[in-house]
Amino acid sequence: MINKIAVLTSGGDCPGMNAAIRGVVRAAQAKNIEVFGVHNGYVGLIGKQIVPLDSRAVSDTIHRGGTFLGTARSEEFRTSAGQQKALANLQELGIDGLVVIGGDGSLSGARILGEMGMKVAGIPGTIDNDLWGTEYTVGADTAVNTVVDAIDKIRDTASAHGRVMVVEVMGRESGWIALTAGFAGGAELILIPEIAYDLNRVCERVKEAVANKHHCIIVIAEGAGNGMAIGDHIHRKTGLETRVSVLGHIQRGGSPTVFDRVLASRLGAGAVKALLDGKTNVMLGCQGANIVAIDFADALGQKKVIDAEEFNLASIMSI
Repeated sequence: MINKIAVLTSGGDCPGMNAAIRGVVRAAQAKNIEVFGVHNGYVGLIGKQIVPLDSRAVSDTIHRGGTFLGTARSEEFRTSAGQQKALANLQELGIDGLVVIGGDGSLSGARILGEMGMKVAGIPGTIDNDLWGTEYTVGADTAVNTVVDAIDKIRDTASAHGRVMVVEVMGRESGWIALTAGFAGGAELILIPEIAYDLNRVCERVKEAVANKHHCIIVIAEGAGNGMAIGDHIHRKTGLETRVSVLGHIQRGGSPTVFDRVLASRLGAGAVKALLDGKTNVMLGCQGANIVAIDFADALGQKKVIDAEEFNLASIMSI
């Protein structure tokens, strides 16, 4: 039986986390289940920063970016003592199930608590869209729309001045943001950590693009190289005027898109349903039109790969 559920957000924030919290709260209350919110992720779980949540508490939150519960990274939770303290705090309050919203690190923490006996369900919340088993993670759609908007504006000035513009986006290990936004933004070159590139060939492509279009847009994921260094290299090798824009944390903020609001709400309700159905140690994800439960062992044990065909198509479309 599930009578009390707690929900927390952890790791990097992303648009749609508030919508996911709201989805959990309202789906649970529809089943007469008490809900508690944990402030500041695993830090708050260890520090017992746990408060009741009701429908009023999540009113007017679906459109807000970030997370009203707050988020933090906890070194103490990495220790056995910290994990035991977190579990004890949940048990002391009589909490039967925990919903964790976050990326792979956050869901790995949920998996640990699940192995210790707590019933847990995870909601993938990360702009990188790098978790296996789900086509989209909460926040990813908003992030790429933010980047595409920036590319559109940067292209205006690149075209006006005949410049090469290097746009560095987030993605230390995953190039999904760079690939998707670069494709949609019509970038002439996309550099991602999953696919090797030759800087001399990049410079040749840049010269070809400028000769054909009078300007060139390069989108690079941070894990594929330093945007400033690559911009400097292009300038020295080609002699072309080159500017660099590092978009940074603007990609993690802002009001979530319609897609992210609906996805987050469905995943929140799906997490509650999974716990009520007796499922635990699962991540909720979307596959086509369906919300599905994926074992943590699969979701966290397998690597989501970039679609090479999409990368090649983006290159063809940029010619």
